[in-house]
Amino acid sequence: MALADRSFARRRLLTTAAALGGAALLGGTAHAAESPEKGPRKGPRKNWPDRFPLPNGFQPEGIAIGSAPFAYFGSLANGDIYRASLATGRGSVISKGPGAGHPSVGLKIDRHGRLFVSGGAGGDLRTVDVRTGEIEKSYAVGGTFVNDVILTPGAAWFTDSFVPQLYRLALDRHGRPGAVRTVPLGGDWQQGTDFTANGIERTPDGSALLVVNAFADGGTLMRVDGRTGTAAAVDLGGAKIPNGDGLLLLGRTLYVVQQQQNAIDVFRLNSTGTKGTVITRITDPRFRIPTTAAAWGDRLYLPNARFDVEPTPDTEYDTVAVRQV
Repeated sequence: MALADRSFARRRLLTTAAALGGAALLGGTAHAAESPEKGPRKGPRKNWPDRFPLPNGFQPEGIAIGSAPFAYFGSLANGDIYRASLATGRGSVISKGPGAGHPSVGLKIDRHGRLFVSGGAGGDLRTVDVRTGEIEKSYAVGGTFVNDVILTPGAAWFTDSFVPQLYRLALDRHGRPGAVRTVPLGGDWQQGTDFTANGIERTPDGSALLVVNAFADGGTLMRVDGRTGTAAAVDLGGAKIPNGDGLLLLGRTLYVVQQQQNAIDVFRLNSTGTKGTVITRITDPRFRIPTTAAAWGDRLYLPNARFDVEPTPDTEYDTVAVRQV
């Protein structure tokens, strides 16, 4: 099986037992997401949609929201970038991708209007100018599956799901990309024979990185020293994240999208990111294998990747919004 097929098949075939195990370890904290229309509103207006369609056959995975109310989505099918207005739900493709075999997976946008894109099985990472839609730079890093990305002062960091290493893309003070450096992972890091590293974030104090490890101890969160690549397991009080995908940190609240479980597990971290306490689990009947999350106002927006169905050009996809904890 080709690497791209193997990676997506892995996502579709994560076992029911793993999903149930993760839910059980959260012990009765699950609750259905409240409608975004309830309660005080910090950003979205009452008539903003809490669900809107993406193009048929698009195969979304990553989402990014910057300083304006627009969401950007990457296509696993061909690497296209789609932008949707959060106010109306309407959108269009603003950047054509490199084509089949070169997906756009994890996404982050900076304050300069530059989108950082993980190239998945294409083994590359890219930057895109969202004003023009042009691919500014493309780096062939030789990775087997460049999965997710996070921005920190001075660098963009990318995970590789099949090789125990991160990619550090240096950024100057204007956010312009420079050279890429590979950082091998060590310490407590355990590399499985299949899909291992996934989502990536920063610790609340910015001193280290947080990376999902879907293999170690049945699925856990690793705190990684960016200088050395040394990883240490984060104490989550026994909670497991076997289907952990996208991470989103807001203050000290960490949202872990457990895609195959159709849930978001929420933890309260200490400042250094060495320990997390379970707050709750968010579920919603509209979830259809959500993968990643981005925030605007008091909402979280998540694309439904639908990894439980075989994608076709006519497969329907959408994005849903839920209230933050």
